[in-house]
Amino acid sequence: MTIEPILYIDLEKCRACRSCKAPCSYRLHPGNDGIARLREMAEFLILCRHCENPPCVASCPASALERGADSVPARHGLRCVACRSCVHACPFGAILPELIRIEASGCDFCAGRLKENEAPVCVGGCGEGSILYGDFKPDPGYHRYAAGKRLVVHAIPWREEPDS
Repeated sequence: MTIEPILYIDLEKCRACRSCKAPCSYRLHPGNDGIARLREMAEFLILCRHCENPPCVASCPASALERGADSVPARHGLRCVACRSCVHACPFGAILPELIRIEASGCDFCAGRLKENEAPVCVGGCGEGSILYGDFKPDPGYHRYAAGKRLVVHAIPWREEPDS
């Protein structure tokens, strides 16, 4: 049985850097920023507070942000006008302004473009070492969470403290 490599992003390092220069080889358009798309998905999945009545969704004038059945917000890039109303409406600062852009980006994990044992181009282009490629498994004890089948994210999620 062959283990397919997983892309691993350390959101704690990404949040500190704020100037991602990692290149992307997404074949559909050369200006793509697949890492921004993956970070956005991971932020909504792990760092978002998943409000019952999310103000970020209510604030969107273009109906580009929706709360999914799993309570995780999803942004529709083709509807989004990048006004960043959702960023300002989030009372917890969980939506990073640099991730809400008018350009729609995607990541296909370099499917079909990788040779054996070759990492995606974004891995070598991250100067902070926050994007890795290999055999990574989710482990909540180390704050590593699955964000789909091909991505593991390191992030320290918010947890509500029980009332004393």
